[in-house]
Amino acid sequence: MSGENQRVDASSGTTDLAPPPAPVSRAGRLARPALTLAAAAAALAYVGTVDPNEPGHYPVCPLFRLTGVLCPGCGGLRSAHAFAHGDLATAIGANALAVAGYFFFAGVMLLWLVRAYRGVPGPRLVVRPLYWWGIGVVALVFSVVRNLPMGSFLAP
Repeated sequence: MSGENQRVDASSGTTDLAPPPAPVSRAGRLARPALTLAAAAAALAYVGTVDPNEPGHYPVCPLFRLTGVLCPGCGGLRSAHAFAHGDLATAIGANALAVAGYFFFAGVMLLWLVRAYRGVPGPRLVVRPLYWWGIGVVALVFSVVRNLPMGSFLAP
């Protein structure tokens, strides 16, 4: 017998087989990715409705306000607003890194939904430290370049 579903009673030394976990329905498997996607869609719909180009709706980036330096996220809301309206060129012009993030998120969500639909237990999305460093370097280089005169095309 495998020891995976066994319980041993310490007083009597007998083995009791635990019932296997009940299978999760397709709707149950799809609940988490669907709710995550719904939350992201609601956030994008809100930003699509409330224009960040009009002052007073969203706070100003504190780094930009204090130093005048554009951070990697500056222009992200304007990018999301343009993206929500289907204007990909304006979205890329506001924050190209954010647009890459939207497409990466869409790919991860699609993979998660397909795996949940099929009932395939997907590996947990584990980002290795090397990838985190790589993401940080890309964000840093993007931030530095967009603040240089030669990279002004990346500034929102």
